[in-house]
Amino acid sequence: MIEVKQIHSEEIFIVNQLAHQVWPDTYKDILSKDQIDYMLDWMYNINTLQEEILTGKLYYLLTENGRPVGYLGLEPNYPDADMIQIHKIYILTERQGNGLGRALINQAMDVAFDLGGKSLNLNVNRFNKSVDFYKNIGFKIIGEEDIDIGKDYWMEDYKMELMLKKV
Repeated sequence: MIEVKQIHSEEIFIVNQLAHQVWPDTYKDILSKDQIDYMLDWMYNINTLQEEILTGKLYYLLTENGRPVGYLGLEPNYPDADMIQIHKIYILTERQGNGLGRALINQAMDVAFDLGGKSLNLNVNRFNKSVDFYKNIGFKIIGEEDIDIGKDYWMEDYKMELMLKKV
């Protein structure tokens, strides 16, 4: 059974654990090990994740038969009202390709509809194979962004958007 539920500060350590499982495999052919370690420490530090929840970011855990297999991090009204930014969306590598990513996108869409959002937005590394996944769902590339994250590391991203229609 697949379940997606919102998690709170006391459960955020699960996202940290999943990230440390997913990231090395996801980015091994794109980023150096040092950059992966740097970004994990920067973005997935428990204190950072807890602070994000306290400042309004929403986190969801995807479980399959009770086992955590993925997560979703959203920010309402970013960068503008009516927009929901997907900051984090990852599935364990061995569980990808089974509709679980779609379950997390559906959760993001549900949140957007509940909050009156008109679009889902995300940044994705231009060399990440998930770009095709997002395109297949209906996301469009609306730009490129190179972000200096320190230590001579860069995030080389596509900015993508999915316009939402109320049914």
